[in-house]
Amino acid sequence: MNKIAYNLTLAFLLILNACGNKYQLQLESPKSIQIDKPLKIGVQEKKGNPIDSVQYFINGALISNHEAVDIKNYKLGKQALSATIYFDGKSKKLNNTIYFLNDKAPEVFTYEVVNEFPHDDQAFTQGFVYHDGYFYESTGQNGKSSLRKVDIESGKVLKKIDLDKQYFGEGMTIKDGKIYQLTWRKKVGFIYDLENFELEKSFEYGQSQEGWGLTHNNDFLIKTDGSERMWLLDPQTLKEVSYIETYTNKRKAEKLNELEFVNGKIYANIWQQNSILIVEPSSGAIEGIVSLKGLQSRAGQKGEDNVLNGIAYDKQNDRLYVTGKNWNKVFEIKLIEK
Repeated sequence: MNKIAYNLTLAFLLILNACGNKYQLQLESPKSIQIDKPLKIGVQEKKGNPIDSVQYFINGALISNHEAVDIKNYKLGKQALSATIYFDGKSKKLNNTIYFLNDKAPEVFTYEVVNEFPHDDQAFTQGFVYHDGYFYESTGQNGKSSLRKVDIESGKVLKKIDLDKQYFGEGMTIKDGKIYQLTWRKKVGFIYDLENFELEKSFEYGQSQEGWGLTHNNDFLIKTDGSERMWLLDPQTLKEVSYIETYTNKRKAEKLNELEFVNGKIYANIWQQNSILIVEPSSGAIEGIVSLKGLQSRAGQKGEDNVLNGIAYDKQNDRLYVTGKNWNKVFEIKLIEK
């Protein structure tokens, strides 16, 4: 290519690039919004150039009225906004992130101790379940992890198997005659026969990177991974099919740990805190916060590691039990609105 042709080509490319860049488009939306408020989304062209049309999307779904989007039926948490803008014979896609928050502050609860029961203070409790008159417990720490069946009144361990030392035991739940147990960072869980604790099979995690807490409702296993997410697992395939994210009217709650399904709500421990969140399972809204301050020291422990981390519910008799890592007691408690 000679010098004249090169200069002409360069000039043409500069002109073409300048024409393409003459539009300065910006997708405008709030960073966060409570779900009782209408969401307004818009596109601004900073130089005042004409726009032919715009299509708006939330999580890939086209929305019609971008100036007043009804979001009350959305799950809470992180949402993907996008807009496809048509202008000057061209199109461009812009993306934003927005967080949907609950529309109400959570109720605050305290507690009353109804009863106390002995608990093995060498059990680093990770999962805790009431079933047919017994406690079932998953304990953690590499080389010390186990699965247990425990007599409530005496605290005696009636049945116990140890996990291979490579595994750090985590949350557990019981469903349809099977025990489901998580491990922490190995991305694998185990399924046992409830009666004899025989290992039947294992399952691998999907998008969730770690195993923390586990419970279930009628349709799904519900799993935490240390973030603000609760993953919903198909109990037949053990695949992660969806998730919710837990939010108050102001912020998300992270480090979700041990779980229990109680009267249609998810009760969740938070790692290193002596409190329970009450979560609405369809949206992720944090509807209540239970302060269990005082129980840790009453159970012979202190510090950040040996905190509350066990919630068990006797549905038939409406009894709620809590314990913690290396606690010497299990407490039957009654929640009191503060």
